[in-house]
Amino acid sequence: MGPVVDAYSLGPTQTNCYVLRADRGATEAVVVDPGFEDAQLRLELARMGAHCSAILVTHCHWDHIGGIASLAEASEAPVYMAATEALVLESPADWFPDIPLRPYRPDVLLEGGETIEVAGLAFDVVPVPGHSIAHLAYYCDGALLSGDVLFAGGVGRTDIPYADWDTLLESIRTLVDRFPPETAVYPGHGPPTSLGAEMADNPFLAEFRAAR
Repeated sequence: MGPVVDAYSLGPTQTNCYVLRADRGATEAVVVDPGFEDAQLRLELARMGAHCSAILVTHCHWDHIGGIASLAEASEAPVYMAATEALVLESPADWFPDIPLRPYRPDVLLEGGETIEVAGLAFDVVPVPGHSIAHLAYYCDGALLSGDVLFAGGVGRTDIPYADWDTLLESIRTLVDRFPPETAVYPGHGPPTSLGAEMADNPFLAEFRAAR
């Protein structure tokens, strides 16, 4: 059946923040990429009657980390993120000097390949670099939190520092080879999709399809 996934598009870039629960009545939740407006997110959690038990971060770009410090302090939830990108969250002003972001030291540093068990859910941690140097995706029982690697009809940008097109395609290949086509994809921006739909129709993957 899979987890219950609620999505909230937050901030000026409409970054998707996800709240996952084992079922609708669950009192514990996992929050993925609280990028903005943490007060609104806390109100939504209260409305659900759920407590944030963990915060998972797909990558360190500014629009995905802006609400972490406040939510983590309010909930005392541990923050999980890639070890290679932790310095960005710890010292965001060094990387995004024009954007006011509160620093935070993550609690659990990930390399990829781990399984996180929290709030009655189990997440496989999948390394998917290409859009950022140590981007992570999280898979939970048919649901793939893909961050900015794969979108409905699009893929992550590679015209930015530490990004690389060939690496991104190899990461998408990893996802397609590992998970079934009916896997639901919850991206960092835009509507949900599935791996099968993107393999069939995503215009950015035309050469990828032709090579398979």
